[in-house]
Amino acid sequence: MNHPDHLVIGIAGGSGSGKTTVAQNILQRVGSERIACLQHDSYYKDLSGLPPVQRAEINFDHPHSLETDLLTQHIASLRDGTAVEVPIYDFSTDRRTAKTFTVQPRNVILVEGILLFTEAKLREMFDVKIYVDTDADLRFIRRLQRDITERGRTTEFVIKQYQATVRPMHLEFVEPSKRYADIIIPEGGFNHAALDMVVARIEALLK
Repeated sequence: MNHPDHLVIGIAGGSGSGKTTVAQNILQRVGSERIACLQHDSYYKDLSGLPPVQRAEINFDHPHSLETDLLTQHIASLRDGTAVEVPIYDFSTDRRTAKTFTVQPRNVILVEGILLFTEAKLREMFDVKIYVDTDADLRFIRRLQRDITERGRTTEFVIKQYQATVRPMHLEFVEPSKRYADIIIPEGGFNHAALDMVVARIEALLK
């Protein structure tokens, strides 16, 4: 552990890999009152100043689309015992809202995101790096279902975006970042043996 009073955990993996399920499992078993949670998705850059045509051309699967420096600052603040105000991003309009939500410092700081391990400065913040590894077909199906039900996308839009940016960026950035992981969990939240090991490791580090 880089900081004895706090354990910083990063959970990365492709879109639809099951990162959120793994994070929720850790929350439930370790205790939500002991964990501060951050999602890289909250830190997408605000595009409200761009016209719709230009917003439609933004590659949301490239590291440059995220304000990673702000996330890094927030992790450092939580680690130092200071609460942070996390942006709220509206995926239906591709804009940050005017509201934020407060995250209080806890013994465990859990950060989830597709591109967490692609940035060296951010990567160095983590005491434990977990990569959730799931087959491409399952990831696509989950992304399709999520984007339609939660983000108001059409099937045609999701397929086009997957072919244009999601798959190429996964192959260029996400998949190669797996080599930085301390733990690789195949099949995400369905891998109970791996989750048992992760939770046991977290508990041991906290003690």
